[in-house]
Amino acid sequence: MTPSAPSSGPSFELLSGAADSPVIVHVPHSAREIPADVRADILLDDPALARELDHITDSHTARIAEEAARACALRPWRFVNRLSRLVVDPERFPDEREEMLAVGMGAVYTRTTHRAELRPADHDPEPLIDRCFRPYARAMTEAVADRLAATGRAVVIDLHSYPTDPLPYELHGTGPRPPVCLGTDAFHTPPSLLAAAREAFAGCGEIGVNSPFIGTYVPLEFYGKEPAVGALMVELRRDTYMTEPGGPPDGTAIARLATALAALVAAESD
Repeated sequence: MTPSAPSSGPSFELLSGAADSPVIVHVPHSAREIPADVRADILLDDPALARELDHITDSHTARIAEEAARACALRPWRFVNRLSRLVVDPERFPDEREEMLAVGMGAVYTRTTHRAELRPADHDPEPLIDRCFRPYARAMTEAVADRLAATGRAVVIDLHSYPTDPLPYELHGTGPRPPVCLGTDAFHTPPSLLAAAREAFAGCGEIGVNSPFIGTYVPLEFYGKEPAVGALMVELRRDTYMTEPGGPPDGTAIARLATALAALVAAESD
């Protein structure tokens, strides 16, 4: 991890897909980049921060999404976070609704995966929420709205990974940890979407649902309100495609997972 200079530019990128594709592959946790001014507020020394990034980053998921997109006849859109989730986590609630506040991991983390101090307990999260979280949320909302306007529906495939063994920060880490975990939402994950994911990833090992992680990401403007927005979380166990905790990928395994993701995208693009 090499801190970058402070930046006023966007912390994310929307990569264009086909005009008539309803699918957005969301990659929120794949980056390790931390701007230098944000790094200054983090209490870990450089080796400890590198180790924390190894544990907390969904390594190589952006590559899997990219290879899948290239394989699709109807290319999906991709919304990719370009900063580490140690800057802000765009999938957390930015207020007291967030259950991960109990372990210091709300939208702006104050604790590490091993519950050590990351930032001072009295750190004010609002500047980073205003600088990074809210623009990200607005842009993702606009991306979904654009797919709705263009195709009449939107499908958000939320791509993550997780370690073989539970980390101390996990609140629900005692359940099964299969090679592929599919996170669902009662309102936004229709049975057909879950079935398509099961079929697409059938060759990637055992598939579980909502364990060890549950739910999926939908912008709040649409959450629980717009049935034309479908959503599914895909969690890949890291030992199936890389050296843990933050080592290199297995190219053959990456290709297999990208092929499976492309098959899911294709099924949802009809």
